Amino acid sequence: MHVTGRCHCGKIAYEAELDPAGVAICHCSDCQMLTGSAYRVSVRVPAETFRMLSGEPKIYIKTAESGARRAHSFCADCGAPVYSSDVTSPKSYSLRVGCLDQRAELAPRKQIWCKSSMPWSRDLSAVPGIEKQ
Repeated sequence: MHVTGRCHCGKIAYEAELDPAGVAICHCSDCQMLTGSAYRVSVRVPAETFRMLSGEPKIYIKTAESGARRAHSFCADCGAPVYSSDVTSPKSYSLRVGCLDQRAELAPRKQIWCKSSMPWSRDLSAVPGIEKQ
């Protein structure tokens, strides 16, 4: 599936090819902190299909619990996350689904790091919803 994405302010834009079956929710504490939310929704794309169209993201290097180092990219102007990848010679990029134009079509297919999930985040069906603020 061809996707396009951008940061919130629009200075960074990109495109890629992905398999929608790879969309996942991560409940790890790093994803919680890096998103300011209960989890992150991401999808991996092969490096050869990822192409920056405009802008240059700022990179933050995070050492995970496993000891692996990950490059987290975001827009230096608006702070929107763009992707994470290996620090050197990435074979794939983990795109942030919320920044993709096709996000409504990319339902998660799995959840990882569930041991770190917020107890209330697994089923929000009973929480009242309002169409607009």
